[in-house]
Amino acid sequence: MSRRSWILLLTLSALWGSSYLFIKLALEDDVSPAVIVSVRTALAALVLLPLAAHRDALGGLRANVAPILLLAVVQMGGPLLLIAAGEEHVSSSLTGILVATAPIFTFLLAFAQEGQERASGLSLGGVAIGVGGVALLLGLDSGGGGAALAGGLMIVAASFGYGIGGWVVKRQVRDVQPVAMVGATAAVAALLTAPAALLSLPPHMPDFNAGASLIVLGVLCTGAAFVIFYSLVSSDGPARASLVGYIAPGFSVVYGVTLLSESFTVTTAAGLVAITGGSWLAAEGRWPWQPRSAVRGGELPAGGGDLPASGDADGGADVALVEGGAKRGDRVAA
Repeated sequence: MSRRSWILLLTLSALWGSSYLFIKLALEDDVSPAVIVSVRTALAALVLLPLAAHRDALGGLRANVAPILLLAVVQMGGPLLLIAAGEEHVSSSLTGILVATAPIFTFLLAFAQEGQERASGLSLGGVAIGVGGVALLLGLDSGGGGAALAGGLMIVAASFGYGIGGWVVKRQVRDVQPVAMVGATAAVAALLTAPAALLSLPPHMPDFNAGASLIVLGVLCTGAAFVIFYSLVSSDGPARASLVGYIAPGFSVVYGVTLLSESFTVTTAAGLVAITGGSWLAAEGRWPWQPRSAVRGGELPAGGGDLPASGDADGGADVALVEGGAKRGDRVAA
């Protein structure tokens, strides 16, 4: 990777890792999860759709109306609502770590369809390690009793939604460029969550921190972040761009500890390593220092997971989608 690519990767990781900080700031000023998600996705759509139109990339949307509607629920609106609702009860740093479980669910979905004979031992071990990390964090590090446990489970459920979304993209989305697809999905998610947002408006005008957090979430952490992501895909390929999902949780922890005075314990560190490490093994089926060619072709997923480590609005787009976009000449300048 070039120096430019490393700068873009770290910038993207910093942006996606900061999402949970800004969600927490908005929640602390009585902004509801529905308002956060509706405003965030609307602003993201306002960034991405004009860019897609400028690049004449909207043509494939009509043929993908059904997948867009489904993805707006299972891969954007639903998971973002679950994350924001869960973060009402757990720390922003813990949220960032738990979201990184998405590749584990992607692997389990693949495993359910392909069967044990194609699963690599390392991938299965990664699932066990990642699940152990989730249990460790929810059992010992979440704090707050039953409410915190429920909040953590909401975030894990959001990651499951990202896994389902990856399968929808791989099997149903055809002939559309990624920027247009994500922009349209964000627009639909904004519309779907608007009624709940209107019914849960805060009792007062959001203060500066909350208002600025909503703008940054939509414009930078979602809209601009996807532009950077696709620039990385174009220059370095989906596999290297997806590394953001393993770096962003570290930024989430740093932001939470330094800016929100959240605790960082030995258990937090162990959970972070277990989840990100387990997610890598589940998604890649190899050790980080092994080349992809070292994994047998018949094993699942052998580096072919549908999602980066965080295949969401906070951690990356679907690899199946961005690979197709790159092949069709989707070049987005950051």
